Formats: sequence, structure tokens, C-alpha cells
Amino acid sequence: ASGKVILGSPVTLLTKNSDEHVQYKILVDEESDIKLCKISVYSPIARALIGKNEGEIAIVSAPNGPVEYEICKVEHL
Repeated sequence: ASGKVILGSPVTLLTKNSDEHVQYKILVDEESDIKLCKISVYSPIARALIGKNEGEIAIVSAPNGPVEYEICKVEHL
């Protein structure tokens, strides 16, 4: 499953709208903490990312309109 976004994998994303890199770790609700870039598997971003591979684009619905993220790197610990 190399390069595929799964629960627990740190993911580096490129925000297409702003050209910023962000890194999130997708975890279960109890372990999520947005201040530490740990997002819930049930969050809109995580739902858009799970199952996708490096190089793919994930589109997340946001209040100000859709945000596109390119999946730059997926780590498997």
C-alpha cells in the first residue's frame, strides 16, 4: 500500500489555491488535535484523502468553495 493514504499515515499536501505545503496525520477521533496537525478520519479533508495515492488531487468542500490538495508524499510508519 505504498503511496496510498490510510489511517495513521502522515500526508504532505500542496494546497493548490495558495501553493502552501501542509502536513496532516489522519487519526481516529480521540487522537485528533488540529493544533498538532492531527486530523480526524471523519473530517472532510481526511475523507477526501483516504484511499488516494501520491500525485493524486483531492478536492475538499470548504465554506469559501472547494479547495484542491495535491498529495505530495505519504509516509507509512
